[in-house]
Amino acid sequence: MFVYNIRKAKYSNAAIASGIANRWNKDEEYVLYAGGTISLSALELVAHRSSINIKMGYKLLHIQTSIQPSDIKTIEVKDLPKNWKSIESYPALQKMGSDWYCSQQSLLLKVPSVLIPWESNYIINVHHPDFSKKVVLESVEDFTWDNRLI
Repeated sequence: MFVYNIRKAKYSNAAIASGIANRWNKDEEYVLYAGGTISLSALELVAHRSSINIKMGYKLLHIQTSIQPSDIKTIEVKDLPKNWKSIESYPALQKMGSDWYCSQQSLLLKVPSVLIPWESNYIINVHHPDFSKKVVLESVEDFTWDNRLI
């Protein structure tokens, strides 16, 4: 299965995680956020950045995972708080993600996209024992933004 990450070119030489808290993780929890599709990855990045400087250069990371669907922990919309899309829900969602991260029960966590809940994002635990065996940065290529999105 492939998942996708778009990032600034200077950070594209490896599938590394910053450890900075976000919707599904707390500080010092090293996870990669990836989209189930390239288009969702682009939309997520546009939504999460106040601006995208297309002159800086971006890369598309094709991340291959050799994981069976049954080995992926899934969180569905029905399992989330009613206000799960709001910033007020971050503590509850971070707890869900942190519990998953600390348990090491799976390498991937499948979560609904806030922007398009019918599609999924994937959280990859880079400190999971299977990370180096089952996650490969298959390829990196230039990602060109359409000016209409910026």
